[in-house]
Parts: sequence; C-alpha cells; structure tokens
Amino acid sequence: MADTEAPLVPAATVLIVRDTDAGLEVFMVVRHHQIDFASGALVFPGGKIDAPDFDDALRAHCGGADELDANELAFRVGSIREAYEECGILLAREKGADNFVSADRLQALVGWRDRFNNRDATMLEFAQAENLEFAVDALRHFAHWVTPDMMKKRFDTHFYLVRAPADHIGLHDGSESVDSVWIRPSQALADAEAGTRTIIFPTRMNIEMLAERANVDDAIANCGGVVTVKPFIEQDGEKRFLRIQADAGYGDPREDITNGM
Repeated sequence: MADTEAPLVPAATVLIVRDTDAGLEVFMVVRHHQIDFASGALVFPGGKIDAPDFDDALRAHCGGADELDANELAFRVGSIREAYEECGILLAREKGADNFVSADRLQALVGWRDRFNNRDATMLEFAQAENLEFAVDALRHFAHWVTPDMMKKRFDTHFYLVRAPADHIGLHDGSESVDSVWIRPSQALADAEAGTRTIIFPTRMNIEMLAERANVDDAIANCGGVVTVKPFIEQDGEKRFLRIQADAGYGDPREDITNGM
C-alpha cells in the first residue's frame, strides 16, 4: 500500500516511570477491546496529536519551550494531554512553580479530564483558565516509530519518558482504557511471553529497552540519540518476519508474522 493511501497520523505516547523497592516501574493501560488500534493490548498512555495541540499560543504556557520547534512542541503537549486523559496524571506546574501540581490541586482540576475525554476543551483553554504551565521540559525523547507502508492505519509516533509526579496515583479512564497497572518492565515481558498479556511489537521493543535500566535516573540519563524506526517485512522461505534496522538500538529482533500481524 502506498503512503498516499494511508497518511501518517501524528501521535505521541508517554513512559511514566517511578522507582520502587522492587525496581523501576512504568505505568501502562489496557486498551478497550472496541478500540480500532491495539484493542485489548497493554500500552503506554498516548494517542493522536489534535489540531489544537499545534496552537502556537501554547508556547507561553510550556516550561522550557524556547528550544522546541512547532512540531516538537505539539507532540509534547499532545503527550501530556493524552496522559492526563487516559490515566489522570498531569505533567504540569502552577505558573512559575518548580514542582508538578499537588494531588490536592489535581483533584480540584478533575472536571477538566472529563472535558478532554469528551473533546470539549483544549490545552490552551486549560492553561489559561487554571494558570498552568505544561512541563514539556520534563519529557525526555525516548523513541520514534513510524508504521510500515503496508498497514491500513499508519502513525508517526514519538515516545517520551518522564519521572512520575510523586503523589499522582494514576487511574485508567474506563473508556479508551479499561485497566491500568504500575509494572516492572521485566514482569510485563514475562506476562507477554506467558500469554497472559497482549503487547504489540513497538511497545514490546521499548519495554525491552526500558528493562535494561536500573532506575529512573539511569533511564533518563540514557535518553537521546533517537533513531527513527520504520519496521519492514523480510521473507524467509515460506515465513515472513517483521524486522527493524540494526542501528536503532533494539538489537536485531525478528518477529514471526507468517500467520498475520
């Protein structure tokens, strides 16, 4: 299928991580079975970038935005919006503050989460009404994946990593996502291997990368040098494999898709 038949949809997702006695954990949600992409899968919170996320007026309400171009800023704003919609974690500060909004302040803002889920609010309206500054500077660029040409629905997805606000609990929205969990990357991979959880290829690759990190500081320190990944199909006899380029930092995965992706 040609690129013109399936245009790329801009999207972003967030790896929200925290340290525990058992090791690094990441917040993940289970997609609703009626969602048309990755239904039932364990994923990082995220979704499409909306047109209002590109509003340049947002720049005045984003911490550390001066170094970001318009597209990068929109991806980061969209990822913050999606995290808030899907799991109730808000990566924002009171205007002029150094720390994320408190749990009490987050509770007072809860009506906005419903408005976002109902597509009845924009991030600019949110920032202006509540005197907020979105913490785009807290996000670390973790990965960039582009859906292969032959897929009917294609996404241009940027992955960001961020340390979780200390007192934000995280809870799925009950519509797009129907369950949520703080989970160690190694446990998520073990569950996928055992067949108790569904994890799609790009998510699994990034969980494997995250599993190499000892703690949040280590994960943050190793962000950077992102290579754009665009999987391709390799035919080997009667079998078909999903592959990615060797320089992407994920080793040399070979996903058997002979019986369908």
